[in-house]
Amino acid sequence: MKKITCILFLFILPATRSFAQKSPGNPVLNGWYADPEAAIFNNRYWIFPTYSDLYSKQVFFDAFSSPDLVSWTKHEHILDTAAIKWAKRAMWAPAIVEKDGKYFLFFGANDIQNNNENGGIGVAVADKPDGPYRDHLGKPLIDKFYNGAQPIDQFVFKDRNGQYYIIYGGWQHCNIARLKNDFTAVIPFDDGNLFKEITPKGYVEGPFMFIRNNKYYFMWSEGGWTGPDYSVAYAMADSPFGPFERVGKVLMQDPAVATGAGHHSIMHNTKEDLWYIVYHRRPLGETAANHRVTCIEPLFFDEKGFIRPVTLSFTGVERRRLKP
Repeated sequence: MKKITCILFLFILPATRSFAQKSPGNPVLNGWYADPEAAIFNNRYWIFPTYSDLYSKQVFFDAFSSPDLVSWTKHEHILDTAAIKWAKRAMWAPAIVEKDGKYFLFFGANDIQNNNENGGIGVAVADKPDGPYRDHLGKPLIDKFYNGAQPIDQFVFKDRNGQYYIIYGGWQHCNIARLKNDFTAVIPFDDGNLFKEITPKGYVEGPFMFIRNNKYYFMWSEGGWTGPDYSVAYAMADSPFGPFERVGKVLMQDPAVATGAGHHSIMHNTKEDLWYIVYHRRPLGETAANHRVTCIEPLFFDEKGFIRPVTLSFTGVERRRLKP
């Protein structure tokens, strides 16, 4: 009788499961996770990372939510290759946007190396941040190389006028493109071009953009993702199109703490004007490429608006609940 009861219990489990995990200090998530996309939805902090493993096993996404930056709930398999029929491997670097009551998860898949391979940047949609997500297009949104940019590492940016842009690119090239209002396509700029290159000096991958005090901050990862010198640099401009002049590095390895610190996102608690950088790094002594963990540090600006260098830590950030 016990055996039959157990089988029935497993049968009625939902497609996505949630359970609590508590990891005070850094890393904030248990397990190998990288390329974290952080957001605030419904008065909770969220992290959408890459499940860091061999490309053949990197075929799903988990999400994590927290009321206070310390206690995290894991939401398992919010999206996987069962829902994205064209994706076969190497699903990574998600980007999340809430729009009109829907949640849109952008992701790269298949790690295509040329225009003849199937894959690129896809879009999934759900009614809740923790999914389950379904394929929004049934095909990639961007599946070709434009301006030399591999279609990976997408970030979706909402400008002050309400226009959404997709900013993406590997292989040391970064493009920006206008998104159609329903996120089903990219639409031309006034000059007829679909993609504009905005690559700053030193750019490798992992773009991120935000606005602070009317300035556009453009951040990216430099170096090789498997090495100790992976890092984050940034530039500032008056427009999302630049020109972006590199200011310098703000996140890099600390031989006393961790190596390979990079591929980040920024989270802003607007009610208290608190900024956080969420990133991955490689624990000391780890040499396997996919042994990466997700961490959070506070982000500070100086009186001129420049980003202060980030200090890697094991303590992370203090417990902070979002104000209603």
